[in-house]
Amino acid sequence: MKARTRARCLIAAMAASASVQVAYGADEARTNFFDDPFFQMSSGLAGCPAPLGPLYTQAEVRSQMHARLERGTSCWLEGRCKDSNAYRYDKTIAPQVRKALDGVSGVRRGSVWVMVQRRWIYLQGCVPDRRTRERLEKSARAVPDVENVVNDLMIGTRDKPGYPLASP
Repeated sequence: MKARTRARCLIAAMAASASVQVAYGADEARTNFFDDPFFQMSSGLAGCPAPLGPLYTQAEVRSQMHARLERGTSCWLEGRCKDSNAYRYDKTIAPQVRKALDGVSGVRRGSVWVMVQRRWIYLQGCVPDRRTRERLEKSARAVPDVENVVNDLMIGTRDKPGYPLASP
C-alpha cells in the first residue's frame, strides 16, 4: 500500500507542476524531451508525409507530464507490468520491433516510421497494399511486452494521415 500512496503523491505533485501555463511563440523548438524511441523503417514510397514523431514544445512537455506519469504507473498498479513505469520497457522493445518489422515482406516498398511509447507501438506512414499494412501490425503485436499497436499506416499516399506531420 505504501507504493500506491507514494505513486499517488507523485502524481499529485506532477499535476500541480503541470498546471503552470507558460506562453511560447509559434517558432518554439521541439525536442524529444521524453526520449521516446522513434525511427524510420523504410523510405520506398515517395510522397508519403513524414510524421512529427515524439517532438514536443516546452508547453506540451508540461501539459503531458502528469498524463505520462499516470499512464506509466497505472500498468504497474493494475498488475499488468512488472516495472513501475511502462515507459521503461520502450528502449528494449524498440530494437525487437525493428527486427520483427524488417522481416515483413513489402516493408521496403513503403515509407514506414515507428514510435514506441509505454509499450504501445505506433506505425505511421504509407504502404503499397493492405496485406503489408496487416502484416506489419501483426508482426509488431507479436513482440514480447507490446501492449497495443496503433496502426496509422495509409495505403498509398493519397489519404490524409491520421498522425501529426513533421511539417504541415
